[in-house]
Amino acid sequence: MNKTLQFCGALLLGAFTMGNSQTQTDSVKVETLDEIVLTDSRFELKRENSGKVITKITSKELDQLQGQSIAQIINRTAGIEINGVRSNAGQNLAYYVRGGRNRQVLIMIDGIQVTDPSQIANDYDLRLLNADQVESIEILKGASSTLYGSGAATAVINIKLKESNREGFNINLRSTLGSNQSAEESSYDIRDFRNSVSLNGRSNNFSYLASFGQQYTDGLSAIEGGTEKDPFSAYNGLLKLGYEFNQFKIKAYSSFDNADVAFDDSFAYADADFVSRSEQYRFGISPEFNYTNGSLIINAALNNIDRAFESSFPSMSNGRSLIIDAFNRYNFNDKFYTVLGVNYQKNEMESFNIPFGSDDFVQAISPDIANFNIVDPYANAVYVSDFGLNVNTGLRVNNHSEYGTNVVYNINPSYRYNFSSGYVKGIASYSTAYITPSLFQLFDPSFGNTELQPEENQTFELGAEVSLNKVGVISLVYFNRIEENFIDFVNTGDFVFQYQNVADKFTASGLELVAQLQIIEELGFNGNFTYTKVEEELNLRIPEIMANARLDFSPFTNTVLSLNYQFNGERTDSFFNNDTFENEIVNLSSFGLLDFYVSQKILKGKMTVFANVTNIFNEKYQEIFGFTTRGRNVNIGFNLML
Repeated sequence: MNKTLQFCGALLLGAFTMGNSQTQTDSVKVETLDEIVLTDSRFELKRENSGKVITKITSKELDQLQGQSIAQIINRTAGIEINGVRSNAGQNLAYYVRGGRNRQVLIMIDGIQVTDPSQIANDYDLRLLNADQVESIEILKGASSTLYGSGAATAVINIKLKESNREGFNINLRSTLGSNQSAEESSYDIRDFRNSVSLNGRSNNFSYLASFGQQYTDGLSAIEGGTEKDPFSAYNGLLKLGYEFNQFKIKAYSSFDNADVAFDDSFAYADADFVSRSEQYRFGISPEFNYTNGSLIINAALNNIDRAFESSFPSMSNGRSLIIDAFNRYNFNDKFYTVLGVNYQKNEMESFNIPFGSDDFVQAISPDIANFNIVDPYANAVYVSDFGLNVNTGLRVNNHSEYGTNVVYNINPSYRYNFSSGYVKGIASYSTAYITPSLFQLFDPSFGNTELQPEENQTFELGAEVSLNKVGVISLVYFNRIEENFIDFVNTGDFVFQYQNVADKFTASGLELVAQLQIIEELGFNGNFTYTKVEEELNLRIPEIMANARLDFSPFTNTVLSLNYQFNGERTDSFFNNDTFENEIVNLSSFGLLDFYVSQKILKGKMTVFANVTNIFNEKYQEIFGFTTRGRNVNIGFNLML
């Protein structure tokens, strides 16, 4: 271990010594509040009245996961595999949930859909999001198109960004530095730098938050065995303003996210000086009018993403989307809740490439052609009875400018039985979803197909949840999902490929077990186990078995120790063999990773110092065939509130 790491370790040890030397004189009464969930109904309902098993990652949990990206944090959730988070920092991310792909996972920021119309799967790139800007995350699995529209087929990930919650003027500083190396290396040089600063406050009815974040990571080659390092650089800015008076409040925000990613030649598995550059700008406004028993909300956002690829096949693209979601919520005596709304989306993209034999970019996809509008009226109702029966049901009519009308619906009954120390709840649901073809899949001149139809999903769930006061919650859910009109990249002959709907139906099914337990006051346990069975056509990089387990231990008032284990079972992957000119299937071995986290509050709670050790046993494994994965790494950091 080099001198830099030794110095950082000494500095951290000194900080912990300071923290534990402080005398705790204040007695704080801690009350356990009912957990509130929002994503499955758009109402703030008690978890016991929800017919879904929702994963909620709170601000407290995020504080215990400092130094990790949003994708890494979400990847510890039952049933979710974000492929690429264990590789080089710039690796493309693939979202696998219940046998689905990126296009079937909808990501929302502050309650509004975010997509990238220039992407093949129309998905949002989580690499662009700074974890320091996030307040909490709710994850709802299963088909949820009735409330959230196209793409909400296997999961909705609702990310809430931070807002000002303190009076006056406040500053928050966070800095993390660490190593970034493979299992073959042992230098522990500092190659990962992450910094952020935020200003926030409140004055009467006005609130504001401004934040800026930066990350630079170097040290790993993108391809396995590469000698050239491929750095990842990103910076983010966010400004949120709020004003409220009487029954009206309004929020507005503006954000930018820039990322430069070095990558290698994945076709030849060779080092290369390739770079992708992304620039994203988001603007949004959200007025809300509250009246007796109800509220009228409008969420509107404009998103623009520019991408450029400097490689053997250089290209540029631009994606623009406008989303307006207007809905009315009404609460009938805390028993009957209704949502009536309409969602409008306008998406367009443009791309450029350099034709063979030319040196100049030419337009490949025109926004005059590659665009579509979606207008979705929808309704949802929740009934909460006095005798334990709860019903959540809804309907949505999708009107798409390219392929017409599509109707989706859901029915989600649950029954709760209360007893003296908690409750037991049975849940069931049947829901349908659709996945709109992306603009690339429709209009790309080489591979597009304007005859594509939307994918359709039907998901059935059956499960139970047991909650014990002051002990925790255990849930078990069985799911069965059927895909129709699956969009695949089909070889039509003579190496000519096109996106086409596949006539066959495909099925994915499995079990998700989740346990959140407070074993004793100082010791908590969070664990999950997922079994996923998918047909051969869908099983690329999807492990049959996944498991996560985390122990949180607080030996002192201001000290947190966490030990986290993650297991991924065997998977299949494919690669293009340059000798045979064919795709070949390979089996990837299972792996298990053990991580350690420690934090300590000092300076009367105004400062937190923390450290992470990931892949403690320096296990060597493959996440994606032919690409590098991280070995044992260490980072340390601090968070200071002024």
